[in-house]
Amino acid sequence: MPTARLLRPVVVLVGIAALVLSGCAPDKNQVTAPTSSASGPSADVDYGELSDFYDQQLDWKKCDAGQCSTLTVPLDYDDPSGETIELALARHEADGTAVGSLLINPGGPGASGVDFLQSFLGEATSTLKKNFDLVGFDPRGIQRSSPIECVDAAEMDRITALDPDTSTDAGLQDMIDESAKFSKECLNRSGAVFGHVDTISAAKDLDVMRAVLGDDVLHYLGFSYGTKLGATYAALFPDRAGRLVLDGALDPTLSEGDIESGQAAGFEGALRAYVADCLQGSGCPLTGSVDDGMKQIRALLDRARTSPLDTGTDRELTQALAFSGIAVTLYSQSFWSALTQGLTAAIRQGDGSILLSFSDVYYDRAEDGTYSTNSTEAFRAVNCLDDRSSTDVDEMRAQAAEILKVAPTVGSFFSYGGTSCGDWSVPEVGALDDYSAQGAPPILVVGTTNDPATPYKWAQSLATTLSSGVLLTYEGEGHTAYRAENSCIAKVVDAYLVEGTVPDDGTRC
Repeated sequence: MPTARLLRPVVVLVGIAALVLSGCAPDKNQVTAPTSSASGPSADVDYGELSDFYDQQLDWKKCDAGQCSTLTVPLDYDDPSGETIELALARHEADGTAVGSLLINPGGPGASGVDFLQSFLGEATSTLKKNFDLVGFDPRGIQRSSPIECVDAAEMDRITALDPDTSTDAGLQDMIDESAKFSKECLNRSGAVFGHVDTISAAKDLDVMRAVLGDDVLHYLGFSYGTKLGATYAALFPDRAGRLVLDGALDPTLSEGDIESGQAAGFEGALRAYVADCLQGSGCPLTGSVDDGMKQIRALLDRARTSPLDTGTDRELTQALAFSGIAVTLYSQSFWSALTQGLTAAIRQGDGSILLSFSDVYYDRAEDGTYSTNSTEAFRAVNCLDDRSSTDVDEMRAQAAEILKVAPTVGSFFSYGGTSCGDWSVPEVGALDDYSAQGAPPILVVGTTNDPATPYKWAQSLATTLSSGVLLTYEGEGHTAYRAENSCIAKVVDAYLVEGTVPDDGTRC
């Protein structure tokens, strides 16, 4: 179903790489040093009805991710004496003397931070690993943390391959009916947790984690959707915010319409950059100008809708699968050569197998036909609790027309988002009234100038929304910027996290 999807950065990129290899703020320039008590809960604070949760002790045990434990939190923070859920945590202890814990979130929503921890260790700098206990976690409803369950693998195959008819009102109603059916299955299989996986609840979980890990303030590195989670935390607990890095920013004040049009323009721009590069090299399946190449890709997508491409399996490459297979390769310039392989096979031989394999990475579909995570289900569950677009047909069609103006090639895949949560089986939780986080120390917002999934203007917007936001810009391609190989960004982020040195607002790399 057409809806903007914010993917976690490194987790997805590792999957594609595997396929490629096989074929009012404090001192502006300083933040107070981290404080930590590694042996248990942080300084004595009266948390009222939540005290039992804040005072719990974690039992760390050796696991594949390093050390693992579980944290108990209330299902509903408005009813702390009611039902509880368990959250999964994984920790890599500091290589040196830890100055505190750094919680990391890969985004999504729907991505596992426990799984992400291992890949992040390959991306993080030695400086970061030396000074912090790195802690990944599965947010509520995700993977190991009281996971949302909705449909079996066969039904998920059908849903991800679905090419909806948006040309008629009846077609739009069919999409709403699909969403209603999906949400009812989620509620039936998942129970009450399905209505409590919203971002505000997840941010409150972060504060329990902070306290139980022994930190007086939260130190956090969030990517993509993880920036929204971090910004929500700062808004809820500005006095407990420590050093927060928000990379690949999503401003929580954006409407769903803003997100749809922003991502459409972002992917359109990233695809144009790819096409321009492809046409300059050898073996490119596209010809003519950049505009010509974009039209040829659109023609392939239209062809896949009317005549799905053969893949050598019992699954055909539909238009929806073709787009997700193309889109996932735009998250990093290093995967453009893989996209060329996929497009060459599809355009010249009518072979959709490569693009299908990329799409499977996008959806965490394994070779045996199972789905290794519940990311797709969790993604929709979280987003539909946080915000819902209008289902008014006239409004949706007007928005779709505006999106096509800025993204004629891929805009259709980001339109009619109102249908994605139509007739949803649990009520909307919504957003906070204020995300300025007044009183929080400087918060570092990182934006990449040609990020397809979280457009650069969102980073600019979030840095402005946050009363203490500081913008750090990476001039380049791809989704998110912090990694050891990106030395300029890494140096600035490390200095902020480890030493508390805040860069000048507007610093560029």
